[in-house]
Amino acid sequence: MYPPSPIAKHCSEIPDYVDFVVIGSGITGTSVARRLLEGCRAAGWNGARVLMLEARDACSGATGRNGGHISPPLYHDWAALQKQYGDVTAQKLIKFRLAHLQELRQVAEEEGILDKSQWRAVDLVDVYYDHRSFDRAKVKLSKYQQDLPFEASHHRVYEAAEALETFHLADDVVGCIVSGAGAIHPYKFVTGILSNLLAQHPDNFFLCTNTPCVSISGPSSSTRYYTVTTPQGKTHTPHVIHATNGWCAHLLESMRAKIVPVRGNMSAQRPGQSLPPTTVSHSYVFYPSSEGFDYLTQLPNEGRELMLGTAVYNKSIVARLGGVLPRYFGEKNWGAEWNQGRIKAMWSGILGASVDLMPWVGRLPKSVSGRPEPPVSSSPRITVARAQENEMFFGAAPGEWIAAGYTGEGMVHAWLSGKALAGMILGTEREDGLSEWFPDALRVTHARWRAAKLEAVAARVSAEF
Repeated sequence: MYPPSPIAKHCSEIPDYVDFVVIGSGITGTSVARRLLEGCRAAGWNGARVLMLEARDACSGATGRNGGHISPPLYHDWAALQKQYGDVTAQKLIKFRLAHLQELRQVAEEEGILDKSQWRAVDLVDVYYDHRSFDRAKVKLSKYQQDLPFEASHHRVYEAAEALETFHLADDVVGCIVSGAGAIHPYKFVTGILSNLLAQHPDNFFLCTNTPCVSISGPSSSTRYYTVTTPQGKTHTPHVIHATNGWCAHLLESMRAKIVPVRGNMSAQRPGQSLPPTTVSHSYVFYPSSEGFDYLTQLPNEGRELMLGTAVYNKSIVARLGGVLPRYFGEKNWGAEWNQGRIKAMWSGILGASVDLMPWVGRLPKSVSGRPEPPVSSSPRITVARAQENEMFFGAAPGEWIAAGYTGEGMVHAWLSGKALAGMILGTEREDGLSEWFPDALRVTHARWRAAKLEAVAARVSAEF
């Protein structure tokens, strides 16, 4: 988030009424807002208004704080997904994750921010320092390659000697598994799109930063809409979209035990003077033992900063992040430090961990939101020349919606989850072909909400180890 975007503190005046309120200005909220505006224009509705509320500066949450890895977990999860959901759904989940690689590039190109966003193709190098972990990973990879040969065609195993020679790692590396992936600067990607939306839709898109949503109330005797309250004023709307990931339980009490906030941390570090320049073409996930991992990518700028993070937070881990890179690459490969020191910055962020390990995308049932929905008659109306009465309701029936709970894998779930959610709200699921690419396993249902329990995911994770 440094340097801050020119729109970091942008604050529009809050209209008394908008057609859609999006809470959260990260990658999910931005995807939703962009697709809503595109869809309304495509339907000939040029008057649609979208209000985005952000409690802090624009894109200052988990999106703006992560390392930008577009590295979907594939062989790691395949067997578990197949066992739980069956072949068809498991394949769709894998393809959904993979689709983010080209989707984010395509969006960056369409928005004219490909260079600014630093999108790049990289090799993802999973580095193992523990024989047991490496052996188990190879078994998982073998099954993935057998069941999905096309998707697994870019995966390759490097045993110890070849891994050391190819990737310049520490001597105790036991092997690597390499696949194709991507990387991006999430903050520049999202703020670049938001800047474009503000410029292209000055009468339709309103961004209010440092404007938290403090409450939502359902329709009453004085209004048939939701009333959304902020310190800067109130607005009324038929649709509320929750795109706050780990913070969603602030406004959705019933999601408190379904999407759990978890603090992770990131660091920006100067590379050792002997680290080869080819490092910039790789992203890394380091597995020093059978439990836990750290992830690394290198920025393609003049300073070649290393972005090293982990999904767990405590003081000892923060200290370890500051010293672990020479251990991962080996002191000889790392080389001397720079006079300015290794650490440029450290920070933390809040992830949203889903207790059933799947994102939550779709309409929130009233039993989950805890609020009554506005009547269908409060839906936006648009003029349609071919309609008998020249007017018709637009999109889905009013309600509350969510896309959240990415469990640390937002870069390979969030954008298309937001795009799919916008299609549900617009009522264009068929036209958008959602049934072909969006996994129904991610949809919010009351049955799923009842079944999702923290104890179940704890047992599943324990079984993995």
